[in-house]
Amino acid sequence: MSINVGLSTATFFPQWETEDTFQVIEGLGVDKCEVFLRTFSEYEESFSDLLQERVGKVLSVHSVHSLNSHFEPELFNIGDRTRNDAEVLFRKVCSACKKLNAKFYTFHGPSILKRDTYKLNEKRVGEVCARLTSISGEYGIKLSYENVYWAYYNFPEFFPLIEAYAPDLYATLDIKQAKRAGISHFDFLKKMGKKLSTVHLSDYNNQGTLCVPGKGVVDFYRLFCEINNYGIDVDCMIELYKDDYSSLDELK
Repeated sequence: MSINVGLSTATFFPQWETEDTFQVIEGLGVDKCEVFLRTFSEYEESFSDLLQERVGKVLSVHSVHSLNSHFEPELFNIGDRTRNDAEVLFRKVCSACKKLNAKFYTFHGPSILKRDTYKLNEKRVGEVCARLTSISGEYGIKLSYENVYWAYYNFPEFFPLIEAYAPDLYATLDIKQAKRAGISHFDFLKKMGKKLSTVHLSDYNNQGTLCVPGKGVVDFYRLFCEINNYGIDVDCMIELYKDDYSSLDELK
């Protein structure tokens, strides 16, 4: 078992284009990353070819993340045409994962637009996730559902409810998203268990302001110990916003 630390290319938006972030990441002495595809043109095969050329021999890609609002919510649409169109884009991201030798597709799923009327249908969501894990499996990729405070997965019990219908599903733990949901990331972790694939690392201070890991109050020693207790290999990707760090040296 091992815990490895890398960087998400999302950390460098909008200072660098996606294809230029690999050189920055390698320059920081990092050898693993998550690739965040952030617009429709980046889902195309030609762009995956460019990324494949740029990633080099030192850096490895653990996972790929799409800008989920583009199409992921429509994968759950009840209309066949809408859902089928979304699956075309989903397959493009799976193909990019395969081309970059990534293991996981980091997934957000639908957002909750009407909180006053929203009620989770775990059977339907689970069955859709089962189909999506089957599709990603065609590309040799595992689907990893991330906790996000404004989406379906905003409470710890969500994952086991959905995994009951989609046993091949994995989980991504995001510390800042747990904070924004007002729930301890350790509560999310307990429900993910051995299906944890990825952690998005960030930190926050006593005022709740996001910051570079190690400069806030998050107990990373406890986090890594609890992950180690599961006896699994997990890659932890530092994922920050542009205002959460002041320089590349601080990030390094």
